[in-house]
Amino acid sequence: MCLALPTQIIAISDDQQNATVSLDGIRKEISLALVEDIVVGDYVLLHVGYALSKVDIVEAEKTLALFAEMNDLESA
Repeated sequence: MCLALPTQIIAISDDQQNATVSLDGIRKEISLALVEDIVVGDYVLLHVGYALSKVDIVEAEKTLALFAEMNDLESA
């Protein structure tokens, strides 16, 4: 089973090939080779260092809230 996480683009490289994303305060550089028309503030599905597709902001935030809720339940 594979898992792709919604992450927010916080910076894009000058050549538009890479971006920096932030997920729960963790920053990571990823490849944008598989997506087009990405701008800072967009959410993308991240899998193994690659943005797979652009994600609607509302759906991304719902998914991230569910992950946070699962984490809270696991911690309890």
